[in-house]
Amino acid sequence: MLHRSCRSLTLLLFLVLFAMPGAVLAQAPSAPTQGNSSSLGTLPDEAFAWLEGLVRINTTNPPGNELAAANYLVAILEKEGIAHEVLEITPGRGIVIGRLSSSAIPDPSKSLLLLAHLDVVGVTREKWSVDPFAAVSKDGYLYGRGTIDDKSLVIANLAAIVALKRANTQLDRDVIFLADDDEEQFGDSSLKVVIAKYWDKIAAGFALNEGGPVIMKNGKVLYVGIQTAEKVPINVTVIATGTSGHASQPRPDNAVVHLSEAIAKIGAYQAPMKMTSVVERYFEQLTKVEDDETSKWIRALEMPERRSLADKRISEMSLIWNAMLRDTVSPTMLTAGVRANVIPSEARANLNVRLLPGDSLNDVLPDLKKLVNDPQIRFEVAPDQGVPSPPSSLDSPLYHSIERVSGQAFPGAAVVPYLSPFSTDSAQLRLHNVQAYGLLPFPLTDEDNLRFHADDERIPIDSFRKGIEFYSRIVNDFVARKQ
Repeated sequence: MLHRSCRSLTLLLFLVLFAMPGAVLAQAPSAPTQGNSSSLGTLPDEAFAWLEGLVRINTTNPPGNELAAANYLVAILEKEGIAHEVLEITPGRGIVIGRLSSSAIPDPSKSLLLLAHLDVVGVTREKWSVDPFAAVSKDGYLYGRGTIDDKSLVIANLAAIVALKRANTQLDRDVIFLADDDEEQFGDSSLKVVIAKYWDKIAAGFALNEGGPVIMKNGKVLYVGIQTAEKVPINVTVIATGTSGHASQPRPDNAVVHLSEAIAKIGAYQAPMKMTSVVERYFEQLTKVEDDETSKWIRALEMPERRSLADKRISEMSLIWNAMLRDTVSPTMLTAGVRANVIPSEARANLNVRLLPGDSLNDVLPDLKKLVNDPQIRFEVAPDQGVPSPPSSLDSPLYHSIERVSGQAFPGAAVVPYLSPFSTDSAQLRLHNVQAYGLLPFPLTDEDNLRFHADDERIPIDSFRKGIEFYSRIVNDFVARKQ
C-alpha cells in the first residue's frame, strides 16, 4: 500500500513539473551529444559546428573576404550576449572584437587578448581529395583549408569566451576576443594596421595566439610547446640576366639556365647550427620524454666533439628541429619567359629566408653570393620585411597557467618553451610590451602538422574537441577571480 502511494505521488510530481513551462526541467543541463563527455557540456560539439560553418566561408588571402567571416562570428557573440563590434579595415576586409569586462574601469595591463586570424592561404583544388571549402568529415578528420591554420583557433577562442559568459565567471581581468585579418599576407589590413588605428580597443598585457604545438606520439601527448619567440621572415629575389633571342639558337648566357644553377646551389645550402636560449631549454626538457635514442643525440648537441654529427642526425629526424637550429633559405617561386620559343633576358626566383632571433640577413646573404659565384646573378631584398621582437617571459602568470593546466590535462607530457620557425601576429604584440604566447591546443601528430599550408589540410575531430576543453581550462585558470 505504501509502495503504491509513493508511485502515485511520483507520477503526480512529474505531471506538475512537466506542466510548468520554463521551470525546473528547463534548468537541467542539456545532455551532451554522443561521444562528448566534456565538462563544458555541449560546447565542444557546438564549437565543431561553428568550425564547419567558418571553414565554408572562403577567406583565401588575397583577396581575404574576412568581413563575411567576421559577421558570421558576430551572430554567435550576439546570441551569447557578449559585447562586440566589427571594424572594416579596408573594403571587404574586417575584424571582430568581443569583450567580457571584469570591472567598470578596465586595466589594459592585466587584460587577456585571445587572437586568431580569419584569412587562409590559397589552394590548388585539383590536389585536394575533397572540396577544400566544404568542411568534409571523413575517417575521423575534418578536412578543409583553415582547419588547422587558423580557423580552429578562432573557434577555440570563441568557445573559451562563451564558456566564461555562460558560467557567469567572476573575472579578475578583461577578456578580449579578436579575430583579425590579413595575417597571411601582412598587408594594408594586417594587425600592424589594426594596432595603429584601434589599439585602445584591444590593448592588453597578455595574449594567446597561434604558434605552439601539442605534439602527439604513439597515441599520447608527448609535449606541449608554448611559443615564446619566432623566426623573422625576409624575402629575397634572385635575378638572372642574359641575352634574349630565338629559342632555336641556344645561348651560353641563357638567364633560365643560370638561375636554375643558382637555385640548385642555394637549395643545398645549410647555415651553421646556432642554439638560442629558448631552443636550448626546449631540447633540454624534451630529453625527459623522448625515446632513449633521440634523447642521446639531443644531449650530444652540447658536446663539442659530437656536435656536428648530432646536428646532422637531429636535423634529419625533424624538419621543424632543423629549422629551429639555424637560419633557413627556401626557394619558393620561379618566374621567366614570355613565349615558348623565346629565350628571356631575365629570370627571377624568390627566396624565403627565416632568421633566428638576433641574426641579420648579413649572416646569410654573403654566403649565398659566394656560393652562387655568378656575375649574371644579383640579389635584391624585398621591402616590408618581418621585424624582430623580444621573446615573451617564461616566468609570467599566463605562462604558469599554461604549464599548470597542461600538466593536469596531459600527465607525463613535457611543457616546453618553443621557437616557431614561422612568423605570427605575436611579433607585433611583443613590440607593444604584450606577453604573447603561441598555443594551438589540439593534440596533433607530426604528420598532421605537416599539412599546414599543404594539400588536404585536416584536423582530427577528437583532438579538436579535446583542444576546446584544454584551452578553455587555461583561459579560465588565468582570468577567473580567485576565491
